[in-house]
Amino acid sequence: QVHLVESGGGLVQAGGSLRLSCAASGGTFSSDAMGWFRQRPGKEREFVAAITWSGGRIVYADSVKGRFTISRENAKNTVYLEMNSLKREDTAVYYCAGSRYSDYSDYSLRSAYDYWGQGTQVTVSS
Repeated sequence: QVHLVESGGGLVQAGGSLRLSCAASGGTFSSDAMGWFRQRPGKEREFVAAITWSGGRIVYADSVKGRFTISRENAKNTVYLEMNSLKREDTAVYYCAGSRYSDYSDYSLRSAYDYWGQGTQVTVSS
């Protein structure tokens, strides 16, 4: 069973940047699609970005497009989320997730994912 651990969260001023990491252990990771979700205070968990095992297909939520970049290093069993031009509304707990579906129709759905990390807090101040 793959175990995911997120890191890199913290407090940052609006307009700043953070890079989140998600390290996988305990199983096969490189063939899985990986995604990032977030849960803002009082809101449902929402999709942020996803990347297939080869990196050949990448999708973003409209709210982060042009500001966030997802990438992965299969040799290090790690997926990243580079977040730039952060806004207060980006404040959330960010979760990493893995999907066994190598070519799913819609990686923005939570149901596409089979395992999840515990999350890392990102707080953007004005």
